[in-house]
Amino acid sequence: MLDIVYIRNNPEEAAAKLAKRGLDIDFSEFLEKDAARRALMHTTENLKAERNKKSAEIPKLKKAGQDTTALLDELKALSEAIHSNDESIDAMQEEQDVYLQGLPNMPADDVVAGGKEANQVVHTFGEERVFDFEPKHHVDLLTATGMIDYERGAKLSGSGFWLYTGMGARLEWALINYFIDAHLADGYEMVMPPYLLNYDAGYAAGQFPKFLGDIFEIRSNDDNFRFLLPTAETALVNYHRDEIMSEDELPHKLFAYTACFRREAGSHGANERGMIRGHQFNKVEMFQFAKPEESEDALDELVRKACELVEGLGLHYQLVKLAAGDVGAAMKKTYDIEIWIPSMEGYKEVSSVSNAGDYQSRRGNVRFRRDEDGKVEFCDTLNGSGLATSRVLPAIAEQNQQADGSIVVPEVLRPYMGGIEIIRPL
Repeated sequence: MLDIVYIRNNPEEAAAKLAKRGLDIDFSEFLEKDAARRALMHTTENLKAERNKKSAEIPKLKKAGQDTTALLDELKALSEAIHSNDESIDAMQEEQDVYLQGLPNMPADDVVAGGKEANQVVHTFGEERVFDFEPKHHVDLLTATGMIDYERGAKLSGSGFWLYTGMGARLEWALINYFIDAHLADGYEMVMPPYLLNYDAGYAAGQFPKFLGDIFEIRSNDDNFRFLLPTAETALVNYHRDEIMSEDELPHKLFAYTACFRREAGSHGANERGMIRGHQFNKVEMFQFAKPEESEDALDELVRKACELVEGLGLHYQLVKLAAGDVGAAMKKTYDIEIWIPSMEGYKEVSSVSNAGDYQSRRGNVRFRRDEDGKVEFCDTLNGSGLATSRVLPAIAEQNQQADGSIVVPEVLRPYMGGIEIIRPL
């Protein structure tokens, strides 16, 4: 959620930042209503003070044997006015909250305006492989090697699901363990969160109410709203919800492995068949709670870590800084690590690393206390995939395929695979 004080003091600047996302925002009416709400609050506080003062007079009048009827009538009128004002204030506050909840985060100053067309390639690693044979699609490679069973996945759950089988299951697990070991070595704390989350968790992450249609809701006998997490970020951002940390607890660096569940509504191109887009996939997620003045360094660290994981696999990729219109609603700056998929003749994101600033912390009431003066502030939150596997495995299959349909296992994964170097067709 955006800082209302900032909007009050800098309405034109806030509107200009949101315009980089392609939004035409005029805060005039919002600020007029905000001023009216605050004026009514001030009036009501004066009425409450007057009521308290008059209430204190009643015992004195009674003790002196004087009639209190007129004063009681005044108190009744004051109470009715206060009650009416409080109801109006609550309604105005609710309207204001709904408005603010619907606004996305303001892009950072160094994020350029525009949509996907304005995204900037920061650097690339490796080169597109030139094949001296006709390369295969990862669906054919993974099926022929018995690594993925698409038909049984669809039989069990419908389209958009698959089964990891044999060497596919082992390679998937090797990837996850490779990521986990890297994060543990870097001093990140491992968390295993629940997969079922409540509404407040989705709200704090900035996904609700706008993106309710993107999740799988779970209905239960207790009538409590729960949903399957779309990413571990949704759980981790709530780790310190409604808490005040000490300054020396920051940065708090976490990571979690989870399956992720997304509806992925709508149709997709034929070149996204297979594992490129599905309803369930595995991901290791990095997360940091940081002091505002240190969050940019934290973002650089997360970007570097994600890049190093892909480089460790020896895969060709590009790092892209997203333009404002392509940055997620809750984020102010995002870098995507996009991996080369030969059959698509293009790149697909395997990691999205973002700085949300204090946007999520305001929604989740995540704060810390300064050591020097005891001041309580909202911390910044950052997240990054480290990594999502459902596009890494296809990239390994396609970039490392051999003429006979076999797949070379990246060297860094071989210790997790019992030393297996090549996965051959069945």
